[in-house]
Amino acid sequence: MHISEGILSTQALAAGWAVAGVGTAVGLKKLNPDKIVRVAFSSSVFFLASLINVRLGPSSTHLSLIAPMGLILGWSAFPAVMVALILQALLFQFGGLIVLGVNTVDVAVPALAAYFLFAGPICRSRGPIASVLGFIAGALAVLLCAVGVEIFLRGTDANL
Repeated sequence: MHISEGILSTQALAAGWAVAGVGTAVGLKKLNPDKIVRVAFSSSVFFLASLINVRLGPSSTHLSLIAPMGLILGWSAFPAVMVALILQALLFQFGGLIVLGVNTVDVAVPALAAYFLFAGPICRSRGPIASVLGFIAGALAVLLCAVGVEIFLRGTDANL
């Protein structure tokens, strides 16, 4: 879910950049050089999957892969998300560069939540239990992303 430029207050933009900066710094610090290919691949799959639009009534939505990216990457989801969103902003004008921090937080924090809440239990589970936990992780990540958009929009001066 992208928030477009020109909607958010300066305070919301600053908060987004601060959290995205810290999250990306931690993600890069924790990034094992042996896992760089995994992070790059996950970022590119996230980028490509978000281009697949699904009609939903009079509107549309797109694939996000937030939870799988979080489950696979942990903290490294922050830099992976940021790179994908930079490319989306530059190539397709989704979101924008000014709101990049907010949009990164809006996707990477739910990915990180999925990692902390579900990575361990999914790894310890077998069969259908792991599938159910994966589904719950995905649903929760999308819900948290929507809540994140709401929080940022409520923190703005715009009349929406």
